[in-house]
Amino acid sequence: MSLPVRQQLQYWGIAAVLFFGLLWGLGNVILPFIVGGAIAYFLDPVADRLERMGLSRAAATATISFMALLAFVLLALLIVPMLVRQLVQLVNAAPTILGELQTFLTERFPHAMDANNVVRETLASLGRTIQARGGELATGLLSSAISVINWIVFLVVVPVVAFYLLLDWDHMVARIDEGLPRDHRESIRTIARDIDKVLAGFVRGQVTVCLLMGSYYALALMLAGLQFGLVVGAIAGVITFIPYVGALIGGALAIGLALFQFWGDWVQIAIVVGIFAVGQFLEGNVITPRLVGKSVGLHPVWLLFALSAMGTLFGFVGMLAAVPVAAALGVLARFGIAQYLASRLYQGTPRQDKG
Repeated sequence: MSLPVRQQLQYWGIAAVLFFGLLWGLGNVILPFIVGGAIAYFLDPVADRLERMGLSRAAATATISFMALLAFVLLALLIVPMLVRQLVQLVNAAPTILGELQTFLTERFPHAMDANNVVRETLASLGRTIQARGGELATGLLSSAISVINWIVFLVVVPVVAFYLLLDWDHMVARIDEGLPRDHRESIRTIARDIDKVLAGFVRGQVTVCLLMGSYYALALMLAGLQFGLVVGAIAGVITFIPYVGALIGGALAIGLALFQFWGDWVQIAIVVGIFAVGQFLEGNVITPRLVGKSVGLHPVWLLFALSAMGTLFGFVGMLAAVPVAAALGVLARFGIAQYLASRLYQGTPRQDKG
């Protein structure tokens, strides 16, 4: 005989409170384990595919770990130093760029740019602020992160956690499945499959899209001769998961820098514009439909709300957990609505035909 619904809700409510309390109280401690688990979840399909090709689970995990280590070394030696250098140069060049914009506006619109004009004062203040605060941000991100997280422990624990979780992933899933409440096993399995579908479509798909688009924008802009092409491409790639926002922000930044660098050379400016036009076409018509699909079910507004709320409540750990939590809540909401539509509360009591 199953437990009463009220008692079951109490148990599950206590479990939810403990989960969020764990995030809030042990955020920095469990951060490496959350990141390691996310990496293992992201790479599990790759390990499964290698197993289907004939490798054992241990060999597949070792192969993935070696490739990840190689990619990390290449990033640490080649990409990251260049990215940091360009970011610092962009911050330092901001006052000059805004000064050139001010000069341009003064020549074209002299009455709108007199000494006491708000636009002129705003541009000058913006340039000083970007140089002062942007430099602190660019150089302080690493130091502030080190003050919160011991990066040595982080960089050691995360790969170890990811390796062992990836190695035992299928076994862990099977053990969890065995421990599901029998009265609700099929419903939980259905909900879990739907959550996995959303996460697989959004997290795995969108991370891949972000990497591909960021690499494309960065490489294309650097080949086009844009001075800060790597930074612009990285920014556009990171926020590609929000539809149109990544292209709009990255495109506006790239075109603005192109106007400053190539003013008068309209062919070069057109090339920069064409890079983002081609990128948007490929992302919307080829890459995203193939890797993500059209039925992910995670609306951008809901995602932004989840990131803001979880980040405010639980800090950086909350932001990492925001996407899976948002996906789970979305699936649970759809499941609850379906149950409501099938219930007597919605449909009412069937009327009996009078004889």
